[in-house]
Order: sequence, then structure tokens, then C-alpha cells
Amino acid sequence: MSKAQDIISSGAVAGSAEKHLPSLLQRKSSLAFLRSWGPRPAELDQVTRFLQQRATQLKSRVLAATADRAEADPVAKVKTMIEQLITKMQDQANEEATKKGWCDAEVASNKAIREEKTDAVDSLKSDIEELTSVIAKLGKEAVTLNEEVTQLTAAMANATEIRQKEKQKNFETVRDAKEAQEAVAQALQVLKEFYAKAGEATSLIQSDAPETFSEPYTGMGGESGGVIGMMEVIQSDFARLQAETEAAEEAAKAEYEEFMEDSQVDKATKSKTAEHKTGKKQTKTQELTASEGDLQGTQKELDAANAYFEKLKPDCLDTGASYAERKQQREEELKDLETALNMLKNV
Repeated sequence: MSKAQDIISSGAVAGSAEKHLPSLLQRKSSLAFLRSWGPRPAELDQVTRFLQQRATQLKSRVLAATADRAEADPVAKVKTMIEQLITKMQDQANEEATKKGWCDAEVASNKAIREEKTDAVDSLKSDIEELTSVIAKLGKEAVTLNEEVTQLTAAMANATEIRQKEKQKNFETVRDAKEAQEAVAQALQVLKEFYAKAGEATSLIQSDAPETFSEPYTGMGGESGGVIGMMEVIQSDFARLQAETEAAEEAAKAEYEEFMEDSQVDKATKSKTAEHKTGKKQTKTQELTASEGDLQGTQKELDAANAYFEKLKPDCLDTGASYAERKQQREEELKDLETALNMLKNV
């Protein structure tokens, strides 16, 4: 009987039936008859029912296929099939565990890189935005300061020109006032001498005057007070003009010197500040160029990390059921297969 079963299950009979009699495959009971010719152990039926029940509960295609084979094959082949299937599933479990470890490490590493590069890109973009703003501000401030220096230079030149003209005018005014005073003084001296001599002549004339004159003859002496007084007023006016002009000159000179000193200090300060801001702008511009280069390189690294993540997804993330679910399903299937194998242990 055993030898007949082996012949029926061999490729010559069962194999040829599967190859040349496909209609026979549609009748599972007929094929089972060919493969299990002879008495069928009750344990094998028990294993078949157990595997079918567990396949339904777990929705396991593996257990369902094993149940079909157990229903059709002899005990020895069923045992061998289950043992081989257990070994294969254990190997698959080990391979998947290894792959899971690799995937977890790669995904974690990739996530850390993507987060790091994303933070770096955001930080660099913020730095570039700030540097661009600072550079624009420094440039504007330097331009303003240089314009103010130019305005100060023009104001100082204008003040110097006005001062020179004012100084020349005051000099001429003082000179003229002095010359006028000297001339008036000379004139007064001449007049005083003239009127003094005229007074002496009048005295002589009065002693020889005719009796017909009712009042003494005074000659031109009466006019001396008016002329000399007027000349003295003129002399005083020129003296006052000299004094006022000299005072105005001193005040204008002091004001000019103060303005020039303040302007020089202000100009030097603004020039130095403009120079400092221009130098700082150049430094910030170099920093901006470096940051832009860093951003370009970091962005490429982030793009590469994102591209690698997309490659990882099909094998490590987009796998349908989770690894834990697949592991639990496989463990249940292995447990059921070992149970079925134990049922046939003594058969």
C-alpha cells in the first residue's frame, strides 16, 4: 500500500495529471484520492480541520494553503512540508528582523539628518535675511554720513569765505575810522590855533574900535565853539565806529573759530564713523557671501536626505501592515504549525 501511494504521488502519475489533466485539478477530492490512496489517519483529518479553523481565524493564507496540502498529501509529506515551512518562516522572520533593525537605524539616522539640516537651513536663511538688512542699513548710514561730511566741508568753506570778506571789511572800516580821527584831530588843531590867533587880533581891534559901535567887536571867535564842537562830534563818531567795528571783529572772529573747531570735530567724527560703517559693511558682506554658500551646500545635503528618505519609504515604511503586526501574525502561524506537527508526531 505504501509503495502504491508513492507511485500515485510521484511525478509520473500525480505530476502528469497536474500537467495534462487540468480539469482534474478542479476536483480536489479526485486529486486527494490519487495522493492518499489507502487508509487516512484520523490525526491528519484533525490537523486539516485545525489548520482550516486557524486559517479562518487569523485570515492566514499560509495556514489555508497548508490545510489544503494536509488534506491531499500523505502524512509523511505533510510532516516534511510543515517542518520545511516552519524553517522557511523562521528564516524569513530572522531576515525581516535584520531588515527591521537596518530600517530602524537608517530611518532614525535619516530623520536626525533631515531635522538637523532643516534647522541649519532655517537658521542660515534667518542669518542671510538679517545680514542683508544690516548691510543695507550700514550702506545707507555711510552714505548719509558722507553727505553730511560733504555738507560740512562746503559750510566751512563758505564760512571761511564770508569771514575773510567780513575781516577785510572790518579792517578797512577800522583803518578808515583811524585815519578820519587823525584827520579830524589835525583839523581841530588847526582850527584851535586859528581861533586862538583870531581872538588875539580881536582884542587889538576892540581897543581901536570907533565910538559909533554900540557893542564890542568879537571878530570870528563866536563861530569857534560851533565848528570845533561839530568836529569833536565827528571825531567821537569815528572813534565809536572804530570801537564797535573792532568789537564786532573780535566777536565774529571768536564765532568763526568756534564754528570751525566744532565743524572740524564733527567732520572728523562723521568721517571716522562712515569709514567704520563702510568697513563693517564689507565684513558683513563677506559673512553674507559665506552664509549663502553654506546655505547652498546645506540645502543640497537636505535635498539628498529627503531623496534618500523617499527611497527608504517603500521598503521600510510603506509596507502595509506594520512590522509588529506581521511579526505577531507569523508567530501565531508558527505556533499553529508546530501544534499541527505535534498532532502528527506519533502518526
